[in-house]
This record gives sequence, C-alpha cells and structure tokens, in this order.
Amino acid sequence: MDMTDLITTRGVIANLRASSKKQALQELARRAAEITGEPERAIFEVLLERERLGTTGVGNGIAIPHGKLGSLKRLYALFAKLEQPIDFDSIDEQPVDLICLLLAPQTAGADHLKALAQVSRLLRDRGICEKLRGASTPEAIYALLTETPASHAA
Repeated sequence: MDMTDLITTRGVIANLRASSKKQALQELARRAAEITGEPERAIFEVLLERERLGTTGVGNGIAIPHGKLGSLKRLYALFAKLEQPIDFDSIDEQPVDLICLLLAPQTAGADHLKALAQVSRLLRDRGICEKLRGASTPEAIYALLTETPASHAA
C-alpha cells in the first residue's frame, strides 16, 4: 500500500484554520464527507469516539486521527497543515500543526493498521515534517507525502 492509494490533492488542506481540536476534526470531517460521499456527522462522530479512547496527538506537532466506517469501500487519507498550531491533548503536550486523518472500512483490519503504520513512519521523519511545514500549496504537500523513499513503504 502506497500513500498514492490513500490520498489525492483534494484530500490536502494547505492552511487549515482551526482554533481547537474539535473545530479541526469538524473541518476534516466536512472535507472527508466531500471526498468519500459519507455523511459528515458520521465521520465526525467516529473521530470523536476514537479521541475518547485516547488522544491521536502522537507528539512533535503531529496528530493522526482515525476511524472506521462500515459503509466505506476503501481506505482514505486526508492531510492538513494548520495555519496556527492548536492544543490536541498530545502525548508530549505540544500543540499540533500537522494532521493526517485516516478513514477505513469496518472490515479493513490489517490494511487499516498498515496505513496507520505507514503514516506514522512517514511523519516520524523530521526532515519530511519540516518540508511539509514549509510547503504552501496542496500540490507541494501532496508531492512530499507521496514521493517518499521506499523505506517508508508499509
């Protein structure tokens, strides 16, 4: 599985305006609804439910909110670079400015975990994160997310 299988330039937001975790998740759910055809409310509820289990703010300014929806036919990823960092209840208590959202079918199982692992590996690369933070267009961000070395493959 490759990032190009998960994300398109439509799924990249170069300067997301959000003042809170909830607002960021609402905006991502809205965009995900446009891309997946799923109801925005259902996506938002799945994301909130996952956050109740524990934060998806993984540290170093990164969050990877994710969830499963029964009606999805495949995995989807969305990526947002926030205009201003926000509190995301991250494990390192640092604000978040890069968010990669993953949505999977209820039956995804191993594919969902592989996608999570792939995104996690990609965003652990400080060099990539610095480039993502410096990118200003969806196209530039998409290129950085999808043109990574084979060492990031799941």
